[in-house]
Amino acid sequence: MSEYRTIGFIGLGVMGEPICRNLTKKSGKRVLAFDLSPEPLARLRTDGADVAASVADVVKQSELLFLCLPSARHVRAVFEGEGILKNIRSGQVVVDLGTSSVSQTRDFARQLQAKGADWADAPIARTRQAAQDGTLSVMVGTTPARYAVIEPLIRCFATDVTHCGEVGAGQVTKILNNMVLFETVNALAEAVAVAKHNGVDPKLLLDTLSKGSADSFALRNHGMKAIVPGNFPERAFSTEYALKDLSYALELATEAGLKIRGAELVGTILQEAIDAGSGDNYFPVIAKHIDRL
Repeated sequence: MSEYRTIGFIGLGVMGEPICRNLTKKSGKRVLAFDLSPEPLARLRTDGADVAASVADVVKQSELLFLCLPSARHVRAVFEGEGILKNIRSGQVVVDLGTSSVSQTRDFARQLQAKGADWADAPIARTRQAAQDGTLSVMVGTTPARYAVIEPLIRCFATDVTHCGEVGAGQVTKILNNMVLFETVNALAEAVAVAKHNGVDPKLLLDTLSKGSADSFALRNHGMKAIVPGNFPERAFSTEYALKDLSYALELATEAGLKIRGAELVGTILQEAIDAGSGDNYFPVIAKHIDRL
């Protein structure tokens, strides 16, 4: 990572702020941050990051730029207009840490390639605590040569970094990871609801399942820490974001001519939770609505 003197970072939300903080503390590089909210910028300035005035300012001053934004729509907003595409220079690299549309990812990569720049998709997985601890899992789509150069930077905030293939492959892998997660959390929510109404303690149920073939990361984290205590805060991975990510999986399936019924059903369940007013809540909140039914 010696060729990069200034690392840009756009998007300082729940995951972006701690990731940017780890980069600032561990990379040995100048980190230039930007967000529409002044509060995380003030905190990161205290930690040693510099603050940019705009997206264009970040692009003009950095050699490599990380994006950590909520959706494909937000990524497009910083890519177009006065943002990335207008100001990108030959040799620059943009690394998208968010979960985003595969078709958009590959389209942006083609547009940057025409200007001599690179786009890499590197969507992140795991929890907010993992972002703070620097123990995220990252799935990367880029050329082998570019991966070798950016991997050391990614390891400032991740312990598991996987090169999944060319541009777009990281997004495909992460989208399918989330699809499986949402379907598993729905199964846990249904199991807890049935157990509760048949006199079996939900905590005992999941403790017992964790000792058998139903054990999973989802059970130990989303099940035990959210579904059982009924803890569905805002400013976590919301139901709206979950449905957004699932829509990318359904889009991939449609393009491949596949009908993925489990994912379609979970999409309906997530939409029902949103319609019931839980769109901003942590997505295992679907358990609350299953129980109500």
